[in-house]
Amino acid sequence: MNPEQIYISLVLVIALVMFAWNRWRYDLVAMFCLLTSVLLGVVPESEAFSGFGHPAVVTVAAVLIISQGLSNAGLVSLVTEKIKNLSLSPFAVLVILTLTVTVMSAFMNNVGALALMLPITMTAAAQYNIPVARLLMPLAFGSLLGGLTTLIGTPPNIIIAAYRAEAAGQPFSMFDFSPVGIPIAIAGVVFIVLVGWRLIPRERMKKNVATQLFEINSYLTEVSVKENCECIGKRLSELPLFKEGKLELLGIATPTSYARPATTRHVVRQEDIFIIRADPNEIRPLLDQYDFELLTTATHVFEEPDQHSSLMLEGVIRADSPLVNRDIRFLRRLSGRAVALVGLARQGRPVVRRLRRQIFQAGDVLLLLGHEESIDEQFRQLGLWPLARRPIGLDRSRKIGIALVTFMAAIVLAMSNVVSVPIAFILAVMVYVLTGIIRVREIYEQVDWAVIILLGALIPVGHALETTSTTALFANTMLGYVGTGSPALVITLLLIITMLLSAVINNAATAVVMAPIAVATAQSMEVSSDPFLMAVAIGASCAFLTPFGHQSNTLVMGPGGYQFGDYWKMGLPLEIVIVAVSVPLILWAWPL
Repeated sequence: MNPEQIYISLVLVIALVMFAWNRWRYDLVAMFCLLTSVLLGVVPESEAFSGFGHPAVVTVAAVLIISQGLSNAGLVSLVTEKIKNLSLSPFAVLVILTLTVTVMSAFMNNVGALALMLPITMTAAAQYNIPVARLLMPLAFGSLLGGLTTLIGTPPNIIIAAYRAEAAGQPFSMFDFSPVGIPIAIAGVVFIVLVGWRLIPRERMKKNVATQLFEINSYLTEVSVKENCECIGKRLSELPLFKEGKLELLGIATPTSYARPATTRHVVRQEDIFIIRADPNEIRPLLDQYDFELLTTATHVFEEPDQHSSLMLEGVIRADSPLVNRDIRFLRRLSGRAVALVGLARQGRPVVRRLRRQIFQAGDVLLLLGHEESIDEQFRQLGLWPLARRPIGLDRSRKIGIALVTFMAAIVLAMSNVVSVPIAFILAVMVYVLTGIIRVREIYEQVDWAVIILLGALIPVGHALETTSTTALFANTMLGYVGTGSPALVITLLLIITMLLSAVINNAATAVVMAPIAVATAQSMEVSSDPFLMAVAIGASCAFLTPFGHQSNTLVMGPGGYQFGDYWKMGLPLEIVIVAVSVPLILWAWPL
């Protein structure tokens, strides 16, 4: 190995370790890799930021915006309303929900499709008394399977298509992934609904986490100051019960007023209502010692008298949420104290004690108290996917026809090579803006900037793997172990390696790293690179082994009450099925 190959290999190894460690956000890791590669001289400074103008990056951003446009137009609501109005068996609910999210994710971002189906699934679980753990992991896996079927279904497909354009002069088109992706999706869904859900640990099925995730009465309580209470006339700062840290005072109200923030200077008066959060074991001593009267679960909200629509809502913290690795004080600042954090659940378990000391993680479920008029904006600002139904876009009429015609026109333009895919989809975005389907502000909100930075930073690094001949070195090393006599074996090995990588690092990063290795391997064997690239595309999207391999897996971890080890129990057999089905399909659809 020459010095450049050593440098880029070290950068790649360090990046993979940092991705797997998950200590820092993957976009920061990607930028670190890019800057390090520039400083080491393996990426020319003039090309350092060329990745941000790459067609794959533009296409990924456009697909995310179009997904929101289809949702705003009412298409998703129409589908989900039809599902809710059906009378179904638990098995039929599982089949319909999994199929629906699979089809949706073929034509929109798979994380967006899953997020839109989450509230419907939670409602269906409660309506049909189905353990939500039985539904959510199949839902997440279905969203990944659907992404395999089209160019725009998942970022790895877009990356692989763009890479083929560089390697072979022609990108994969919109439905080039379908001959392999559709049978794999069908086989995967059949496995999930017949066998896969049975592999979820039984203890996750014992209760419906959708309805018992937050037992609000256990830690959010109202107590009233009775006539003879010894606290009357004293300041809150003089009461030891709020100094010991066993109770958290959320606010103070009266029977005729709205709640207001509590201050240490407040003088306790008769009929004051303290809104507190505490461990259930601490409530009874409080009542006995201070002669308080226990009321019902808190119904007062920090609101003005002309606002009467407060509500409690559950939301899952997205991987790109600004709340990740932050605490409750940051949440309060970010929301401007417009919402109150009532509860937090991690992997399905309520977190009650010392909530202010908790550091938020992706997949945590937050129970928030806020105003109906502003809760949509708060959820977007905080980076939460909703679990409970709430009013979204009530001021926008449905424009399903315009949205669908525009979307189909963009696909036709791209397929007929009138314009490139990025141009076609950007045109669709412009139509959505001009027709009011999506607001200009939403364009920037719906783009997953962490993914954009990840791709923009890693594309030059991936190119450096080629220019330094490091990919050829990796390919020749692999072929030295398995030989060149069986392309099917090499494709299988490439597929498995890509699957394993996607279990621990972002699937887009996996595609960027593995695509040049796939092409170098094919060139060493003097065969077509298409089947090798297709194997990478499939493997990068089949991240079923861990909750962190894909955002879809992370999103359902908290609501479903899953543990880390639950994923591979269904995911590993599913990946074995996919390998068995996909290799013959790849060789049939894309001959060597």
